[in-house]
Amino acid sequence: MAERKRLTAGDWTVAALDALSEGGLAAVAVEPIAVRLGTTKGSFYWHFSNRDALLEAALLRWERVNTEEVITLIDAEPDPHSRLRKLLDLTLAHPADQPVDRAMLTLQANASHPLVAPVFARVTRRRIDYITGLFAAAGFPPDPARRRGFLAYTAFLGHVHLASTTPELVPQGADRRDYVESVVATLTRP
Repeated sequence: MAERKRLTAGDWTVAALDALSEGGLAAVAVEPIAVRLGTTKGSFYWHFSNRDALLEAALLRWERVNTEEVITLIDAEPDPHSRLRKLLDLTLAHPADQPVDRAMLTLQANASHPLVAPVFARVTRRRIDYITGLFAAAGFPPDPARRRGFLAYTAFLGHVHLASTTPELVPQGADRRDYVESVVATLTRP
């Protein structure tokens, strides 16, 4: 009998986040995830005390990967306009080109869940504050920067919804590049 790979808490967390993205909160269940990973529930209990601990780890991973790591990537750009363009290019990508924040829709729908609510609120604030900071760094006064940051973020949420429900309507190729440029031009117009 071949020796099984020893799973880590990270393996379980990634699988839980995938399950969350694909099937919502109910899909974050120990037995189906164990089957997906080709292991037993015993492996799960080696790393987590219960389902809520796994769900919390998945939410924290989503926050880190889809917010903090994206911000780190964007901050590598040399100026605020380049950062804004790269952020929009990344977040307005077609799902076939790059996965959008699929978990976002599930989390929005479950924003009152006691484990989801604080993470979702923190991520939303962090993202809007970051985008607002990009507009402020580009020279916009605080109030207009905040409004533009809010508008950019709500456009992203609409894009995530559209890409999830009717991906064929999302601009592709040259149309997507033109679309991103027009969004950047609209948001940065004085």
